Amino acid sequence: MNRIDTHQHIVPPRYAEWLREKGIKPGGVDVPTWSESAALEFMDGHGIQTGILSLSTPGVYFGDVAEACRWAREINIYCADLRDRHPGRFGFFATLPMPDVDSAIEEAEYALDVLQADGIVLLANYEGRYLGDETFLPLLEFLHERGTAVFVHPGELPAEPVPGIPGFTADFLLDTTRTAISLILSGAMERCANIKFILAHAGGFVPYIAYRILLTMAREGLAPSLDVLKRFYFDIALSATPAALPSLLEVADPDHITYGSDFPFAPPIAVDAINGLYEKYPLDPALRAAIDRGNSEALFPRLKGQS
Repeated sequence: MNRIDTHQHIVPPRYAEWLREKGIKPGGVDVPTWSESAALEFMDGHGIQTGILSLSTPGVYFGDVAEACRWAREINIYCADLRDRHPGRFGFFATLPMPDVDSAIEEAEYALDVLQADGIVLLANYEGRYLGDETFLPLLEFLHERGTAVFVHPGELPAEPVPGIPGFTADFLLDTTRTAISLILSGAMERCANIKFILAHAGGFVPYIAYRILLTMAREGLAPSLDVLKRFYFDIALSATPAALPSLLEVADPDHITYGSDFPFAPPIAVDAINGLYEKYPLDPALRAAIDRGNSEALFPRLKGQS
C-alpha cells in the first residue's frame, strides 16, 4: 500500500451543507458525503498510503469576497488539522478565494508558510477567465517564486449545459484543455516556469489534440514544440484506460504522470473499474512504480521514504 493519490477531494461537512443549501450540483452530480474515516477506509482498500486533498468545483466564491476568504481559511485549517492527526496519510492543496487575486495571494502565503500546504488548487476558469488571463499573472508570479505545485481542476464550463449530459462527462475535460492552452498561448508557461502545474484527468483532451495545439502555437507566432506539453504534470484520475493511456504516454514526460482516484466524487465502484483497467494495462514496472508513487515523491519531497 504505497500509492500517492494527487487527485483526492475533501468535502468538509459544513461546506457540503453550504453547497446543498445553495442547490449546487458540482459537475452535474450531487455533493457526495465525505468523512475522514470513509476516506481512510477507501485508501486502505485501494493501495493508497497518502491522499493529497483538494476542494473540487465550485470552490468558495459566490460573489462575496469576504465570505470566500472566510471559507478558504476554514477549509485550509481543516485540511492541515486532518493531515496532522494522521501523519503520512494526508496532504493538501490549499483553497484560495479566487478570482480576487490580492486575497488569493494573501491566503496562498498563509497556507504555504504557516499551514505548510503541499501546494495550491486552482479551478481551470473563474467567471469565464482562464488561468493565462493577464489578471491572474500576479498570483502566478507569486507561485512561480515559490516553485509551487498547482493542481488544476476543471470548473463549470462558461457555457450553457447540454440537457441530459452531466458536466463531468465532457465539459470538465474541455475546461482543463482550455486553461492549458491559455497558459501556453499567454506565455505564462515560460514566464512562470517554476510552477508545477498538475492537470486533472490526464489533461482533459490535451494529449489527444496535442498536434492541434502545436498548429495553434505556430499560427500565433510561437515555436511549436511538444516540450511545452511535457512540462505539465498529468494525473490519471478516471483516465487510466486503454483508450486514454496511449495518448497520455505519447505526450507526457514519464516523470510527470501521477496516480489519482477522484474520490469521493468517483465512488469506490468507479475507482475499482478504472483501477482494474490500469492494473491490466501493459506498463513497464518501473513506469508503473513511478506513476503510483515515485513521481509524486519528487513533487512532494516530504513524502519520500514514508512508504
